[in-house]
Amino acid sequence: MKWLSIFTATLLIGSIQGFAQITKPRQIMDKAYKATRLAGAEAISTMTIIDSKGRERIRKIAQITKLTDNGKTEKKLIRFLSPADVKGTGLLTFDHDDKDDDMWLFMPALRKTRRIVSSEKSKSFMGSEFSYADINPPTLDDFTFKLLAEEDVNGETCWKIEMLPVNEDIADENGFSKRISWIAKSDNMNRKSIYYDLDDELLKELTVYEIKLLDPVNKKYRAMHLEMINVQNDRKSILKIDQIQFSPQVKDDFFTTRYLERQ
Repeated sequence: MKWLSIFTATLLIGSIQGFAQITKPRQIMDKAYKATRLAGAEAISTMTIIDSKGRERIRKIAQITKLTDNGKTEKKLIRFLSPADVKGTGLLTFDHDDKDDDMWLFMPALRKTRRIVSSEKSKSFMGSEFSYADINPPTLDDFTFKLLAEEDVNGETCWKIEMLPVNEDIADENGFSKRISWIAKSDNMNRKSIYYDLDDELLKELTVYEIKLLDPVNKKYRAMHLEMINVQNDRKSILKIDQIQFSPQVKDDFFTTRYLERQ
């Protein structure tokens, strides 16, 4: 009987260790970010910005993305198509795995491209409740992670993960002291996130309502409908992808400041 007890205990310890490895929160977040990294894609989206009185501003956006450096960098070009007051405004980003992102903003009225520095990442992106920091996934080394629980979100069983900046500078850059995300077990995609401001008060709530599989071979997805609600100012921003195409052969020429400034 003694050998049986030892064998059973060994299996139990192995199962617990295996579960711990599978559910390491940093690994889950890494998979969540990689799940959205398509070899290339082109999309047309609608952003609706709703103020505290319910008034709406609607903006059409074109977006192109491409993976480079053997998947270590995702390049993204965002250009506003309408209305007239923002038409031609563009944002070029290089989302790097192992270092700070590069971001450039082009404003047609100024006829000039300027670099977005780290201290500006927490600012509003074009008047929306999405910040520049929300445009790209954060550098994982800048945060610590904790698995809080497993919960359902809109019928999906999710890992609930707490994400804390490693220091005050990182918190300032990203505009939050804590973020909690719900990552679906079925596809590693984020279904919900809540953000706390630098005073640890609830700031924003992000909900994802639709996920689309675009690259079945590599299991890559995109969120098609996102809503960001600012609970402190009662403003809301809705981003819906109207059209999207998996395009692995996207040209490198799109991802330059020279192309960003084209009218």
